[in-house]
Amino acid sequence: MQRPSLEVADIFRKHGAAWRDSQRGHLSLSQRKVMSAIEQCRTAALGGHVLRCDGCATELVSYNSCRNRHCPRCQSAAAKRWLDARQADLLPVEYYHVVFTLPAPIADLAYQNKVELYGLLFDVAAEVLQTIAADRKHLGARIGATLVLHTWGSALTHHPHVHGIVPGGGLAPDGKSWVACRSGFFLPVRVLSRLMRRRFIEELLRLHQAGRLRFFGELAALADGACFSQWLAPMRQCEWVVYAKRPFAGPQAVLAYLSRYTHRVAISNSRLLAMDERGVSFKWKDYRAKGRTRHKTMTLAPQEFMRRFLLHVLPGGFHRIRHYGLLANGNRRECLALARQLLGDAPTQAVTPSSDEQAEVPSSAAPPVFVCRHCGLAMTIVQSWMRGQAIRAPPPS
Repeated sequence: MQRPSLEVADIFRKHGAAWRDSQRGHLSLSQRKVMSAIEQCRTAALGGHVLRCDGCATELVSYNSCRNRHCPRCQSAAAKRWLDARQADLLPVEYYHVVFTLPAPIADLAYQNKVELYGLLFDVAAEVLQTIAADRKHLGARIGATLVLHTWGSALTHHPHVHGIVPGGGLAPDGKSWVACRSGFFLPVRVLSRLMRRRFIEELLRLHQAGRLRFFGELAALADGACFSQWLAPMRQCEWVVYAKRPFAGPQAVLAYLSRYTHRVAISNSRLLAMDERGVSFKWKDYRAKGRTRHKTMTLAPQEFMRRFLLHVLPGGFHRIRHYGLLANGNRRECLALARQLLGDAPTQAVTPSSDEQAEVPSSAAPPVFVCRHCGLAMTIVQSWMRGQAIRAPPPS
């Protein structure tokens, strides 16, 4: 794959140091760590190795990646590893895509309380899906869901929402049959939206009463209970955006979608257009417009671009991909096996070679980790160095 001409790392390397100094005391430790990781990604600062081609003797210096989950360069490999592990989880049913979005005022509060409110968004969305699906008026089944948190809009503004990938059906309450939803229709979004609004507000009030919310700046007055209740009142009346897309066109489409969404960061390098005296230009999509006019170009000062990018740094240890119901980590294997049995879909068992057969397979049968871009033969590591260690010249032939 050809490297993009401009990367987020280039913007941080050129403008990051001065901006960090100007924002001293305003950037969190997590944000500073993300900046540092992206600036050092694929550079000598993180160490690396020297490769030599076994065929044409070409030598190549390869630097290590930062593997930070906010780095645009490191997420494609992480997404592939995650998807390989999810292949076995797919069922032979329609899959649906449901999105739950927070109203703008609550999104502002969520930015000041990321752990509490992002976590609440996950749990309430999962609860709403499972509650409505379990209702006999709608589906009457136990379902599973994979939820993925995104905190950005296309213009890098703060816009927290969760994408849910849900199999089109579930296990009957007695566990003896599979209940499929109507073809092309999962659950009524209006019902999902109403329950989402009620349950989220109830839990938000509990968090406030327990003193687990923080308030800063323009929201500082909300620390008072009466003021908070008054602020919440319009949230009980406005529409909470929940929508469901048409079902995916088969399991491979689900995987293709997941590969784009599970490990996505606030902006990919491919959307960057230029960095010049005007600022940083990038492509974005205006969802309020229609047709081709949706696709636009935005130019921001480098400082504003970095500020928006860092709005989406997640707290350390916070999981942005979570599984619920039949797909929960604790019971996924058993529930999926039962679902396949009821659907008449026996998974293909991988044949494990015996120890004698394994002994007969030469170790060279494994594909090479590094391949020469010139002749296609394997490349071997002839020198390595650790983080912070100076690079030496390649060893003599």
